[in-house]
Amino acid sequence: MQHFDIIIIGGGAAGFFTAINAAENNPGLKIAILERGKEVLTKVKISGGGRCNVTHAEFVPKELSLNYPRGEKELLGPFHGFMTGDTMEWFQKRGIELKIEEDGRIFPVSDDSQSIINCFLRETESLKIQVFKSHVVQNFQKKESLWDIKTSKGDFSAEKIMLATGSNPKMWNLLKKLGHEIIEPVPSLFTFNIQDERIKDLPGIATEAEVKIKSKKINLESKGPLLITHWGMSGPGILKLSAWGARDLEKLNYQFEILVNWLPGFNLEEVLTALKDFKSSLAKQQVVKNAKFDLPKRLWKNLVLASKIEEGTTWADLNKHQLQNLSNQLAHAVFKVNGKSTFKEEFVTAGGVNLKEVDFKTFESKLHKNLFLAGEVLNIDAITGGFNFQNAWTGGFLAAKAMSKD
Repeated sequence: MQHFDIIIIGGGAAGFFTAINAAENNPGLKIAILERGKEVLTKVKISGGGRCNVTHAEFVPKELSLNYPRGEKELLGPFHGFMTGDTMEWFQKRGIELKIEEDGRIFPVSDDSQSIINCFLRETESLKIQVFKSHVVQNFQKKESLWDIKTSKGDFSAEKIMLATGSNPKMWNLLKKLGHEIIEPVPSLFTFNIQDERIKDLPGIATEAEVKIKSKKINLESKGPLLITHWGMSGPGILKLSAWGARDLEKLNYQFEILVNWLPGFNLEEVLTALKDFKSSLAKQQVVKNAKFDLPKRLWKNLVLASKIEEGTTWADLNKHQLQNLSNQLAHAVFKVNGKSTFKEEFVTAGGVNLKEVDFKTFESKLHKNLFLAGEVLNIDAITGGFNFQNAWTGGFLAAKAMSKD
């Protein structure tokens, strides 16, 4: 049996961040990371389309916490201890230059997630942290003052352990055996499957929109870029709804309707007034051929045709019903959602260890001394944009601080 002061189970973002910070805080500690896969940091590798969306340019703890459908209240305190600016400084101190993009997402200047991975691997090597790959943890339990860990490749023991195993059902089951409550997981970041003539031939088109879920039981809306895809709708505007509505939409079996306002900031009456103005000022122009409101031309054309306005019709030819139809298509379009698609490989779930069972000053279990939890093993998840990683960095940093104390 191999003995360590600290063992981290899970070789992902939260696990590596914890191990590195604990070793820096207390260089005398013997630390190991156990990873079930053949490779470490696989989610870091694919995140942000292979560029690694490290965090988000939101520098006020309260505002930052609003991006977490689950964990908003609990993360507010931790963010005062370590948040976005600290994350940026941490990486920059280690030679990783970062940049803030227009939408607030923060990436390495290299635009390559491998630079983040290399940074972590360099740090673990120089700090003499041992990384054991292909070690599947089969069980862990407390024996007197030590934790015993059984893996597919041998047994380990440690004074303190951290679970940074993401949405791993086997680890959740082991935590259940220790008395922790696990909130059942459901998908959180997903796109909406929509088969509709109005968007059928428009994949790749993106535009700002307001989207609302049309349901008596759910009162959710979001505003942001909407991307039309081969299977329906995606983009930040949709993904926000999927995160905030994760549990409610699962109950509806992902069968529901949404209202799309393609002209955010305009209401139905304002759109109708604008269309009447076009009718008088652009009388001889063809409606289909003259996209208005800065809408993409092909989207405008499809919405016009869906309003029962034929090609060749001029603005002067429009009757009252057609004007009303067009204003509805522009500001109040109803789309039927029939199922979901997972957002790329960046699978995020709502679910995990009940947050009431964790001390958020240290990320230690309230049920078991010297058992720490960070990242998506907890019932915390965020909208897209670097927020899920920020949760991993914050939890890892504060846990490392507590774990590295003698």
